[in-house]
Amino acid sequence: MRAFQADPQNIKVVLLGQDPYPTPGDAIGLAFAVNAETKTPRSLKNIMTELASDGFRADSADLAQWSNKGVLLLNTALTTAPGKAGSHSKLGWNAFTLEALKVLALQQDYVLLAWGNHAKEVSKSLPSNIRVVDSAHPSPLSANRGFFGSKPFSRANQALISLGLEPIDWSL
Repeated sequence: MRAFQADPQNIKVVLLGQDPYPTPGDAIGLAFAVNAETKTPRSLKNIMTELASDGFRADSADLAQWSNKGVLLLNTALTTAPGKAGSHSKLGWNAFTLEALKVLALQQDYVLLAWGNHAKEVSKSLPSNIRVVDSAHPSPLSANRGFFGSKPFSRANQALISLGLEPIDWSL
């Protein structure tokens, strides 16, 4: 639930993940983010590679910094069983987080970073005022099939500008 500590009025971008990392101690309540002491998961390494390729500093893997810049790091499922990715995906979390995204859309425009088919599917249920920047998922299985080279961070900034919002310095 850490993602919901963000002030909704400050949210400009939602980075939508699927579910928390299943390794005990890795997940910190923010999609794709981990504690500094945690070994960097491969998906996060791929995000850092693309961040640098997209023209931003990638000196740290601490995605929690983005929360202070107007980025909501939200998973559609907020829990999972230890060692079992996706195990709580049918417990109703998807409906809960989709409703939260819709309520946010009633309050303000924002950009949705939809990485992978799961996030793209969720984006189809959002109101038309939400700008969607999609690409393949950053997982090792699909990063080479459309995540690398997709420039999601600069594309999100272009979408923010089109909404009349300030772009984000994605550098870490």
